[in-house]
Amino acid sequence: GRGQAGSMFVRNHSSRVTVARCSALEMEIKRGKFRRSVFVDTPQDTDIQKKIDHEVRMREGACKLLAACTQREQALEAAKSLLVCNSRIMAYMSELQRMKEAQVMQHMTRRPSDVGPMDDRLPCRGRVSISDLRIPLMWKDTEYFKNKGDLHRCAMFCLLQVGVEIYDTEMVMVDRTLTDICFENGIVFHDAGPDFELKVEIYSCGMEDDFALGNTPKKLASKLSSSLGRSSGKRLRATLDGGGGSPVSNGGGPILLPAPSVPGPKYHLLAHTQLSLVDVQDSFRTHDLTITSNEECSFWLPLYGSMCSRLVAQPRCMCEQMMAGFLKMQQLVGEHQNWVRMYCVLQGSKLFCYRRCEEAETKVEPAFTIAINKETRIRATEKDPKNKVHSVSITNRYGGEEVTHMLLAESRADLQRWMEAFWQHFYDMSQWKQCCDELMKIETPSPWKPPALLSKQGSLYHEMALPGPAVPSSSEGLLLQDNAVSAEIRALLSSYYNDSY
Repeated sequence: GRGQAGSMFVRNHSSRVTVARCSALEMEIKRGKFRRSVFVDTPQDTDIQKKIDHEVRMREGACKLLAACTQREQALEAAKSLLVCNSRIMAYMSELQRMKEAQVMQHMTRRPSDVGPMDDRLPCRGRVSISDLRIPLMWKDTEYFKNKGDLHRCAMFCLLQVGVEIYDTEMVMVDRTLTDICFENGIVFHDAGPDFELKVEIYSCGMEDDFALGNTPKKLASKLSSSLGRSSGKRLRATLDGGGGSPVSNGGGPILLPAPSVPGPKYHLLAHTQLSLVDVQDSFRTHDLTITSNEECSFWLPLYGSMCSRLVAQPRCMCEQMMAGFLKMQQLVGEHQNWVRMYCVLQGSKLFCYRRCEEAETKVEPAFTIAINKETRIRATEKDPKNKVHSVSITNRYGGEEVTHMLLAESRADLQRWMEAFWQHFYDMSQWKQCCDELMKIETPSPWKPPALLSKQGSLYHEMALPGPAVPSSSEGLLLQDNAVSAEIRALLSSYYNDSY
C-alpha cells in the first residue's frame, strides 16, 4: 500500500496512516478537533503526527500541573507551557494540511505524460537566530519617578515562531521598577528558507487577576484525582483519606484530559510583530510593534511601541561545503604555464583550492582562493572536444582590472556537476541576499534550565517527587503517599521539564 500511495493519488484509498489506538492524537480526532482525512501516509506526515502526539501529551501534563498548583508562580509557568503546547499543535496541524494540499495539487496538475523532475530550483535552507531581545517600557512620571499608586505587576514572556518551529522565552515579572524588559538568551531556528517569517508575540498576565488556586490538600487532591483518571484517582483519594490500602483496578487505560479548559491564570496577547529577510543585519535593530491592548486591560503594560534585537541568518551555502572535487588549475611555473591538480571546495563566497584532499579535511590554509560572489562570471568551454578538454573560466573584477582563472574538469560529467553547483550557489546567494556578503555569527544558546521556582524545597515538584511516605501539611500543599501515583506524576513532571524539542 505505501509504494502505491506514494506513486499515484487514489480517492478513498485504504492506505491511510494508522493513528495509534488510545494515543493522544486519536483522542483529539474523536473529540472532533481534527479530521482523520488530514493524515496521509508519508514519512513526513508520520513524523509530524509523532510531534503532535508528543505536544498533546505535554499539554495534558501542563493541565495536570495547572490543576495541582498551590503557588501563583507555578501556575503562571504551567499556563505558559499550556499556551506554547497549543501553539505548536496548531502549527503542526497547519503544516499537515499544507502538505496534503500540495500533494493533491501535484497529482492534479501533473499528467501521466509529464516525465522527468520538476525544473523549479529551490534555494538552500539555513539557520535564523534572534538574540538580545529588549522591549522598552514607558511608565508615567507619577508611576516611575514619584513611585506613587498601586504597584501594577504582570508576568510576561515572548513566543517566537518560524514555520513549525516554536520557542518561548523565560517568564519575567514586570513592574514600574523596570524600564526595559530583556531576554538575553538567543533562540535559533534550524530550518528556515530565505522567505521565512519570524513571528514575535508578547504575552502578559496581570498579577492582580483573581485566578483560583488550590489552597488546601483536600481541594488539591480533588483536582488531582479528577485529572488523573478513575483508577488513579481512587488510589489517590484512598491514600489522602487515610484508608488502609489503595484500590486496585485493571481498567482505566491511558491518562488523558478533555480539551483544556482549566481554571488558573490566562495569558493575553499584548503585542506582536513579524520579521523577515529584510530585517536581517549583523547588528542591533529596532522593530515596530503592533499593540493589541489598552490601559483598561488588567494585563496591560506601557510598551513604547518597539523592540530591539539582533537578527542574523546563516544560509547553508555559507557554512557548508556545497561542492568538492579535483580540478586542474593553470599556474605559471618559471616561464611555462602548467596545469596543477588541486582539490577544490566551494563554500561561502570562496572556492578554496588545496594541494591534497586531506588538507581540506584538516582545515589547513588553502594554497589558493578564488572569490565566488554575486559579481563573479563563470563560463564553461570545450575548446577541443577531441582531446576531451572540459574547462571552466571564473572571472572577477578587482578594482578596475578583470582577473580570469581557468580550471579543467576531469570529465564532461564532472564539468556538468561543477557548473550545476555554481548555478545553484549563485541562485542561493540571490535569494539570501545580504546574508551571503559574509558569514554572520550565531551564538550557541545556553542549555535551557527548569524555572528556578521548581528547584526550591517545598515546591510542587519536590512535594510530589519525594519518595517514601510523607504527611500532608495544610501549609505546604500535598505530599503524595501512594508510590504508584507518585511515580506516575513524577515521570510526568520529569519529562515535562526535561524534554527537548
